[in-house]
Amino acid sequence: MNYIFRHIEPLLIEYTGFFPVTAILGPRQCGKSTLIKEFLKRDENTFYLDLERESDRQKLQNPEQFFENNKHFQICLDEVQRVPRIFETIRSHVDSHKREGQFIILGSASRELIRQSSESLAGRIGYLELTPFILPEIQNLKNQTSYWVQGGFPDSFLSSAGLSEKWRSNFIRTFLERDIPQIGFSIPSDKIGRLWRMLAHHHGQILNLSNLGKSMGVSHTTVRSYVDLLNQTFMTREIKPWQENLKKRLVKTPKVYIRDTGILHSLLNISDFNTLLSHPVFGFSWEGLVIENICTKLMDSEPFFYRTTNGEEIDLIIQNKDKKIAIECKVGDNPKPSRGFWNALKDIKPNISYIVTPRSEKYPIEKNVWVLGLRELMEEL
Repeated sequence: MNYIFRHIEPLLIEYTGFFPVTAILGPRQCGKSTLIKEFLKRDENTFYLDLERESDRQKLQNPEQFFENNKHFQICLDEVQRVPRIFETIRSHVDSHKREGQFIILGSASRELIRQSSESLAGRIGYLELTPFILPEIQNLKNQTSYWVQGGFPDSFLSSAGLSEKWRSNFIRTFLERDIPQIGFSIPSDKIGRLWRMLAHHHGQILNLSNLGKSMGVSHTTVRSYVDLLNQTFMTREIKPWQENLKKRLVKTPKVYIRDTGILHSLLNISDFNTLLSHPVFGFSWEGLVIENICTKLMDSEPFFYRTTNGEEIDLIIQNKDKKIAIECKVGDNPKPSRGFWNALKDIKPNISYIVTPRSEKYPIEKNVWVLGLRELMEEL
């Protein structure tokens, strides 16, 4: 398989040409190492270390000396959270040599990584997030339905349906049994796994910590800490409610999504599109796919949803620079927005609104209100 261009590459070029240190964060197996190896091919003066390898960790027994010996190289440290004490040495080296592009560090969703790098490298580091594939990256490789069912993790998306299912099951098990302990948490894997599956059943719905806590036999504060962990490891995403309209009673609790639809479907034992069609999560699954693509494409814009206690609702609101965008997700062939949607538009007053369906199409239904497919939407944004 030829290399697949990733959407953050222009930003990676920009960041490494400005910041002394560039960090690429994201879940395991989303393509960080593949991206950076391809990127480093463009310059001979680079040095790549995979810190999951004992042999590469041994090279950093004296990191100060190693960095000084390779001071003319751009040094990439993959899985840098495996050597957390390295950040002070990186800071000292950066301050001594004062040039852009000295280090690229890759990390698989480590809160410790973010905390230490923020403290030691403040003002010296730029952060990028790499997610599993979004539709514009892979739309010419497989049809949209395969992407929707199998998700965007490269090894899952690029495999046959059967192998994809096996890969995702193994990913879930490895995440629970190996990745969580490596991050430094002693949470029993069955606890976090049970919550993960419960959140899959509540995908795209209001996050009710109290109810989840009662079901698990733990406090709502414990559930909150577990959900935070899943957020910080890029497995789940919370969308906050829009709060600008003070004249109406608005829902004030976030919604929660499993970020990758392939992982969502594995957690729910959905093996194919026919099973998904008949499952209660069908519409919410499409909503999550659309929202994750948009949030990844517009990573600098904070997402919100709008819902009043009277049922007026819009799935996603994005404030992108000076433009307010409203987005509703529908899986039907002939989408008909509810009265609540039209009332919500009057409240929010977006510059433009989109109703996103699985079909590849585009047509207006009102002034500045368009029905279109996800592919067409990603071209618009």
